[in-house]
Amino acid sequence: MPLFSKIGVCGLFATALLYQKLGVKETVCVSNKHVYLVLIGVFIIHLVAGINTEAVHSKAFWSDIALQLPFLLMPLSFALLPTWPSSYLRRLYLLFFCLVVLSAAASTVHYLQHTVEINKLYSQSQIMPTVPDYIRFSLMVTFATVIGTLYSSSNGRAYGIRLSMKASTGFLVLYLYLLAVRSGLGAFTILGILSVGWLIIKKRRYRQGALLGILLVVMPSISFLYFPTFRNKYYNTEYDVAHVKTTSSANNLSLVGRYYSYQVGVRLVQKNPWFGVGKADMKKEIGHFYQQDYPDIDPSSYLMPHNQFLYCCVAFGGIGLLIFSYSFYYPLFRMRQQASFLFIAHYIIVSLSFIAEFTLDQESQIGILYTLIFILLSLASFIQAGQADPILNWGPYISHKQATD
Repeated sequence: MPLFSKIGVCGLFATALLYQKLGVKETVCVSNKHVYLVLIGVFIIHLVAGINTEAVHSKAFWSDIALQLPFLLMPLSFALLPTWPSSYLRRLYLLFFCLVVLSAAASTVHYLQHTVEINKLYSQSQIMPTVPDYIRFSLMVTFATVIGTLYSSSNGRAYGIRLSMKASTGFLVLYLYLLAVRSGLGAFTILGILSVGWLIIKKRRYRQGALLGILLVVMPSISFLYFPTFRNKYYNTEYDVAHVKTTSSANNLSLVGRYYSYQVGVRLVQKNPWFGVGKADMKKEIGHFYQQDYPDIDPSSYLMPHNQFLYCCVAFGGIGLLIFSYSFYYPLFRMRQQASFLFIAHYIIVSLSFIAEFTLDQESQIGILYTLIFILLSLASFIQAGQADPILNWGPYISHKQATD
């Protein structure tokens, strides 16, 4: 865990304990605080996996426990802390939006300074450097476009602020296509299609729905013509798909490598369907199947299954996958009738990333922290009738009046 992540997570937990020690009373109570605690189930399956771990891999097991600590400490912290006014949540979302815009702007400047070199990287299955890593950052950019769109559509904001938010959101959409990361573009497209359906079918806003639909169709074409990164990524993806049956291509083609990681993952699940092999033992078990079934793939190109659900099933078995799915998606299921669009959008973006990545089990904790913080912040907000922002609906709690509007 990076130092600042450790300080932040531990500091939050210490603050929550201090709050309880001082006995400060809440002015507003939310009866759904148990929802936080269900998320701890994700940490528990990693902890219990120690029973199924070989002694020689005990160091890897404890490293994983340290990596997954946010799933224990952060839900506990939010359960102990008081509920949050939605105005606090809006400010935090806007801070996140501004940070993403600044980071995207810095990345764009870097691209303009090294255009030739970066365009060449895209023809070699590589991406321009970003902070944080490009996969997680592309998801953050997608989420920031949702925040910017909702905020700029609020008529209660000053015209100048709404105009700057619209311009910044437009820049992020263009940057998403310039960055050309499949995870982020896929999430943006799916959210766009769902929004078109919602605008046309639910809200009867045909003009807005049609304009958004046109944007989703036109943007890839414009990007193909004017963004070499997007064009090279398209050709690179096409080339990868054409060589997916050539086993040795997994040594230097990312999509091919992912394909064979799925094949090996399925084999391991078939061999250990109920309790898995244990996360700490996965590297050894996966290496065994690669050597046996795909000897043309170099050991340096062995990949863990690049799918969060398959990864969990390999590590913890079918039972572990059920516990993970229940724990992780319970907040969404519990709040499904009152969930705000931001809360749902975040779950959609993260869930789509699960298809091509093991987002919550990377060596870096960025995926875990990004995923958890926006689930917990939404759950920490409260909206009372007559006090909620009628357009933004930042938290998962929507008043009965809003629900019937």
